[in-house]
Amino acid sequence: LRFTDFYSTCPVCSPSRASLLTGRYQTRSGIYPGVLYPGSIGGLPLNETTIAEVLKPLGYATAVTGKWHLGVGHNGMFLPTKQGFDHFLGIPYSHDMGPCKNLTCFPPDIKPELMRMSRGGNAGPLKCGKGTTYEGGMREPAIAYWPGIIKPGITHEMASTLDILPTLARLAGAELPQVMLDGVDMTDILVKQGKVGLMCVFSLCSLLYTRYYVSYFEYFKFTLSSAFHSSTTPDKDCPETAVFKAHDPPLIFDLEADPCEHYTLPVDTPDIQSVLQQVKTVKKQFESSMVFGESQVAKGTDPNLEPCCNPECSPKPSCCQC
Repeated sequence: LRFTDFYSTCPVCSPSRASLLTGRYQTRSGIYPGVLYPGSIGGLPLNETTIAEVLKPLGYATAVTGKWHLGVGHNGMFLPTKQGFDHFLGIPYSHDMGPCKNLTCFPPDIKPELMRMSRGGNAGPLKCGKGTTYEGGMREPAIAYWPGIIKPGITHEMASTLDILPTLARLAGAELPQVMLDGVDMTDILVKQGKVGLMCVFSLCSLLYTRYYVSYFEYFKFTLSSAFHSSTTPDKDCPETAVFKAHDPPLIFDLEADPCEHYTLPVDTPDIQSVLQQVKTVKKQFESSMVFGESQVAKGTDPNLEPCCNPECSPKPSCCQC
């Protein structure tokens, strides 16, 4: 089953991975602003419950391969095997941040990193790319495959990485974590071709509520972000030099007819006003429920925590320059 409207919660690596593994916005777990680095002191807090920890009581074995990018910490305290996973084969940071020996490294994210031009992929007709809150930075490819259970086809229902944990929990018969979850169960979409009705997905990058998706054709953009990751595209809205601007009333696009986000819709029509009021209500409820966790990124870095590509060398960490 191919999703045409599947989204991440943030257009950069560490925050989006935190939300995928916990079913919670990354601001709750403190994986903001920006990303973690090889020597980061912080990481995904151990009191957060990951997908692996949800499934472990039922006897499931789990593993992480490839890029982790949610922290290493002292004595590897934030690595996957400390977060419920049984095995880990990969690198704890992005492949362009340090040593990457004896591994086949894929691009750091599905998001197109336009600053690398042809080596970084492209977003096709979608606007901008990694690091931005335009479609090119937020929309993700997604396919659900389960022979005999999920019928092949296409769904235009909206879903996000937040929904993976609650969906797997229901399918496995596992108990949900006793914390505020932001994802929803997608089982009806997967096995019954169901509908989600009115649904909002919030893009939380840094401390800003940047984008609000609605499960109609429109999305409402209150503020937007650009990034150096998309600095090579000729679109003036994409590079980090673009003006950061709040929009009141928000910009509204029909993403089915205009996936390139070229043409804003008028906000004074009755149908748009009706949905806008619903979005504002959900926005207010959401903001009142958001408790920001301590920023793990803001804890800074310690060179002694960086993994060493030559473990036998001395003196560390200066000898670990590879």
